[in-house]
Amino acid sequence: ADCPDSVPSSTETGGTNCLAPGGLSDSQVLQEPGDRSHWCVVAYWEEKTRVGRLYSVQEPSLDIFYDLPQGNGFCLGQLNSDNKSQLVQKVRSKIGYGIQLTKEVDGVWVYNRSSYPIFIKSATLDNPDSRTLLVHKVFPGFSIKAFDYEKAYTLQRPNDHEFTQQPWTGFTVQISYVKGWGQCYTRQFISSCPCWLEVIFNNR
Repeated sequence: ADCPDSVPSSTETGGTNCLAPGGLSDSQVLQEPGDRSHWCVVAYWEEKTRVGRLYSVQEPSLDIFYDLPQGNGFCLGQLNSDNKSQLVQKVRSKIGYGIQLTKEVDGVWVYNRSSYPIFIKSATLDNPDSRTLLVHKVFPGFSIKAFDYEKAYTLQRPNDHEFTQQPWTGFTVQISYVKGWGQCYTRQFISSCPCWLEVIFNNR
């Protein structure tokens, strides 16, 4: 199900031609958000560069790992990366068993299976009146409900002036391995983190 020959790409250079599981290319995934065959797509990033293609998820549970014996899911270790940063290499070696995403009746849960903390930012984890979303630290062996569908729908305000001026990111969750970002950390933006994931949920 993985694509070890995919070429690293970035938002500046566009996607790759590698097909995601189920035969969806990057452009098809983005152009057809209402496709019911997947409930989310996952992008893996190293700092500001996306590595590999979008991974389309149909099964109710997905393991995203770097090294997992007899592992089945999204194997980051099989993706080709040209990043020579020592920090990226160091963090990548610590991902190990990574995380598990599970779609439940009440929302999407993230379970930290690695030996190091992960950091999560989601619109449904915070007070809807908050101006800045907090980054939540999840220790090894713990889980968190990273996304709540019902809450995400209530957060959409189509008549809100700010909503119409900016793209709505309520159906996206960001997850960083090992390194945190935001107000409490030296890294202000997730694009400064060595290894991170963007999970985009199907809102149809």
